[in-house]
Order: sequence, then structure tokens, then C-alpha cells
Amino acid sequence: MAFVAALIVFPLAWTGYLSLTDAEGSVRAESEFVGFQNYVEVLSDTDRFWPAVARTVAFTGVALLFEVVLGMAIALLLWRPFKGEKWVRVAILMPLVATPVAVGMMWRLIFDPNIGLANQVLGWVGIGPQPWLAGQHSALPTTIFIDVWQWTPMVVLILLAGLTSLSDEPQEAALIDGASAWQRFRHVTLPLLMPTVIVAVLLRGIDALKTFDILYATKGRGGGSFHEVETLNVYAYGLSFDYNEYGLSSTVLILFFLIIIGSMWALTARKKGAQR
Repeated sequence: MAFVAALIVFPLAWTGYLSLTDAEGSVRAESEFVGFQNYVEVLSDTDRFWPAVARTVAFTGVALLFEVVLGMAIALLLWRPFKGEKWVRVAILMPLVATPVAVGMMWRLIFDPNIGLANQVLGWVGIGPQPWLAGQHSALPTTIFIDVWQWTPMVVLILLAGLTSLSDEPQEAALIDGASAWQRFRHVTLPLLMPTVIVAVLLRGIDALKTFDILYATKGRGGGSFHEVETLNVYAYGLSFDYNEYGLSSTVLILFFLIIIGSMWALTARKKGAQR
């Protein structure tokens, strides 16, 4: 416990200290204590910081919504035994095998506006080529699609585990009472499964908030030429490793950490309410 606490507390405390200094250029360079000046500067930055916050929220919210809905649908389909069930489960879990960087590079080639397979498929059905990752307004939705493609199987695993642990008696009683499939899902399955859904949302939501590798692998520095996919992670990375602004980047990371803690607290409180 002490070892784990040290791994968490020391980096967090050091980052908090750097956020109160004007550290730049090198981590070994002398720096001065500036108090909350960095926080004032970051929170008043309407060109990069707040748009990055909006993209982070949009990316997390939309990706999480699709992953939970699709994960629930797939988990319900896999809930009951059927022929070829094992092969279908293996196929669904395949996206989890590859690393996010490899997935990002693969989809970057698929969505290439000139030689990519995606535009070739659209051409077969008479639809013109799309910019996908190259477009200023289409890049963020495209990266959300990539994230949904890779991480929906994780939600499927969690929800499927929850479904298999449910008792069959409430389902059988509802069936005897004449409830339809939708009524059984809405009034029986979903309420019983809600604690598991909250766990899936909590785990996947926090992970989606921290997404970096897919975004950097597909768009590179700054989240693209117009910062079209620049989330808080990408923004903080650029401040640290592109501009060596360690004080400002630490400030962004501390604010981001507070956002994650707030999200965890809200979802945990919702989970406790669902369990009651």
C-alpha cells in the first residue's frame, strides 16, 4: 500500500508544485514560485484551453454513449446460447488485441482521403470521397468512431458478465405475466443491471477522458493543423514536450485531474444510488 501510494502521491505532488512555478526550458533549470498565476493564465485562455476542454467532453460523452448503447445491444445478443457463439465472441473481442497506437495507424491508412479503403468503398456506392481525418470538422467524429470500434468490446465484456450473473426468475415471472421483450428489458433486466452499467460507464468514461494515443497517432502534434482533435491530454503533452512549458502543462494536468476526480465522484454517487 505504501509503495502504491508513493507511486501516486509523489508524481501528483511534484506536478502540483510545478504548476505553481514558471518552470520552462528544462526540468533542471531554476524556476520561481508564481503562485496561482499559471492557473489564471490557463483558465483565461479561450484559444486553446477551453476549446480543448470542450473537445475532451465531446469526445468522452459521444464515445461513451455509443459504446454503452452498442455494448448493451451486443451483450444482450450474446446473453443466450446460440450456434457458433464462441467464434462470434472471439471476433467481437479482436479490436482489444491491438494496441491503440497500432489501431490509430491502421485507421489512418483506411481513412486516407487519396488511397484509403473507406473512400474506395464509398465510390462503389456512388458517394464522393470524404476528408475523414483530414477535415477540420470531420476529424473529431472520425476519431470518436475509431475509439468506439476499439473499446466497445470492453463494455460488452463488463455488461455480459453482469447479465450472466442475473437470476432467471424475474425474467420468467415477467414472461408468464405476458411482458414483451422490450418490457422485460426496460422493467426487469435494465434495473437489475444498472449497477453493472454504472461500473462500465465509470471505467470506460475515465479511460476515454484520458485518451491520447489514438488521437496522437492519427493527427500528430497539436491534434492537427487547426487543433481539431486537441483534447486536454494532447494540449498538456504539447506544452510539455513541444514547447517545454512545464509550469503551464502541470497546471493543465492538475485541472484535468480535478475534472477526472469530479467525474469519478459523480458516477460513484450514482452507482450507490442505483444499488439502493
